[in-house]
Amino acid sequence: MTLAYQIVAWILIILTLLPLVKNPHWVFRVPDFGKIQLFIMQVMVLLVSPFLFRETLWTSLALLAVTLFNGFTLYRYTPLYRTSTRPPTRLASRTVSIVSLNVYQDNRNYGKFMELINRLNPDLILTMESDTGWDKALSGLDKDYPYSVKVPLDNTYGMHLFSRLKLQKTAKHFFVADDLPSIEAEVVSADGFTFKIFALHPPPPSPTEEETSRERDGDMLSVAKAIRKNKDIPTVAIGDFNCVAWAEASRLFVKTSELIDPRIGRGFISTFHARYRLLRFPIDQVYHSADIFVKELKTLPDVDSDHLPVLFSFVIAPHNDSQDELKEEADAEDLQAVNEKIEEGKEEEGNR
Repeated sequence: MTLAYQIVAWILIILTLLPLVKNPHWVFRVPDFGKIQLFIMQVMVLLVSPFLFRETLWTSLALLAVTLFNGFTLYRYTPLYRTSTRPPTRLASRTVSIVSLNVYQDNRNYGKFMELINRLNPDLILTMESDTGWDKALSGLDKDYPYSVKVPLDNTYGMHLFSRLKLQKTAKHFFVADDLPSIEAEVVSADGFTFKIFALHPPPPSPTEEETSRERDGDMLSVAKAIRKNKDIPTVAIGDFNCVAWAEASRLFVKTSELIDPRIGRGFISTFHARYRLLRFPIDQVYHSADIFVKELKTLPDVDSDHLPVLFSFVIAPHNDSQDELKEEADAEDLQAVNEKIEEGKEEEGNR
């Protein structure tokens, strides 16, 4: 019993410590995805420690330390942390809604997703992993969503943005690789408010895809720099980031872009894997500027993808002090790290 406890405890300790190593290899980056599950398992193992305390004192103390570390990190993403801020109703725009989904390229149940869209009737729709097959299926949206930016690709990084609201100044970016798109568009709401949307889907570090996180981080942080250059306009960044909110790359993203993570004080909003509730991670992200106020952020029912869809609805209004407090700012060291990671991402692609 004591040996089994020691082995399990040290595995949980090591998995917590690995992401603290600044190495982009997937071995060090992947354990960050499971921080929620790690925390739960650590608490469960600690419940056994009083019965083995004499034989496992130092192991139990080390396990307690990493459990507290994980708990403190995750606490920010629970309703216990902070209540949401409310905009001045008189000055706010009408509600704008976005549905975002990594459709899973091999998922051919197009009808289930279209039924969801018809039921929710969102203002904007973002799909990722939408290939030429999905491009054909999604063309049924063109009548109700006359504005669109389409990048159908068969490499699992295709992307489509549909909008019933006017899109202007649209752009397709390929920041770190010629086959890895992101979308930028300026949107005009029904009542004349203008905001920007950035849609992205960088590749994950994993044993089956990218060996390192360099390309993911470079793509994310290139978008963050683009947002930083135009931070005077309300902005939403949304997509399958393949990165959890507490990871180093995400922290650099919010600092550089000066956007706010709406999960803070609301919940984890875990999206992947759709079929395995106990192994579900929050990797589909939404970030917004201080003049955007969240009305709703939640997952939607499974539509046969490996991700759950995300619904994000908001209003635009003058920001206030409480909203500004949620922003984080990058210092010179952070900005240097951002530039280095962007260059590393480009070099990673160039070395193939």
